[in-house]
Amino acid sequence: MIIILQQGLPAAQKANVLEQVNNIGYKVNEVETQAGDYLVAIGKKEFDIRTIGQLPGVADIFMVTDEYQLISRKWRVEPTRIDLGDGVVVGEGQFSIMAGPCSIESEQQIEQVVEHLKANNVKIMRGGVFKPRSSPYAFRGMGLDGLKMFHRICSENGIKIITEVMQVSQIEEMIDYVDVFQVGARNSQNFNLLDALGASQKPVLLKRGISGTIEELLQAAEYIFSNGNENIMLCERGIRSYEKAYRNVLDLNAVPVLKEKTHLPVIVDPSHGIGIRDYVEPMSLAAVMAGADGVIYEAHPRPEEAYSDGQQTVNFHASERLISRMRQAYALRESF
Repeated sequence: MIIILQQGLPAAQKANVLEQVNNIGYKVNEVETQAGDYLVAIGKKEFDIRTIGQLPGVADIFMVTDEYQLISRKWRVEPTRIDLGDGVVVGEGQFSIMAGPCSIESEQQIEQVVEHLKANNVKIMRGGVFKPRSSPYAFRGMGLDGLKMFHRICSENGIKIITEVMQVSQIEEMIDYVDVFQVGARNSQNFNLLDALGASQKPVLLKRGISGTIEELLQAAEYIFSNGNENIMLCERGIRSYEKAYRNVLDLNAVPVLKEKTHLPVIVDPSHGIGIRDYVEPMSLAAVMAGADGVIYEAHPRPEEAYSDGQQTVNFHASERLISRMRQAYALRESF
């Protein structure tokens, strides 16, 4: 059960609502976010919700039976739209494109990617400065100095940035230089990190785990929301299987399923999903037609020289064509 409290509710009225809910036998969790004050009440006893809904200070009440309550579409029919500032909004009603290299490598590389994005009217750049790598000897990113350089160049050019955070201790030092925190597949159930990102108030792109179910992805998002942050995007990036012909199985089934289950924006990452640059375009177009709110993919001036994930990264020529075709596909989708 979700109880929406009125803004500026006096402490005495709030205490009365809590007492009445507890008396019914429900356990109450208080959640305060950027957008509102909620009580998430957990219990199984049947009762007339009007007894709570009519209490002073209660704006609305919803019975939600999902394990994930706050991110459920059963109570919030209107989809969440995330405002990154300067007219950049992610969510239903428009299609967001996010592109950039796997790893931030140099000032020149950032400038080249920014020039490419501006030329194609793309407002969000992805790029990693802290990289979780399978091998301890692989390039692991430029760290905080790289992030500051990344932020400076992008902010000067009106580009928002999304980059991965790997541990709780990094949040404070990164937060002033990030527009969207990315939680990678390996950290999708790092609950300490999810709790801390909920308290941070900064938008989060949450990737599905390497072998994670849709239910586990939704529960992970609930951790972030329940700690105070409503600005969450879900990302389908492929799941591991026995198949060796490509990197992962890009589960496009997840897109319409997630759109039905949650009010959060759904983004697709075809680069990690298939892991082969020649197939990034068709999978991106399939993601558009499946109903995704955006696509995040890897682009680099010279993919063959990329420090990481070059095999799944497209060059600027292919990226320009992909951007154009995704926008055409989205226009076709919206015309149905």
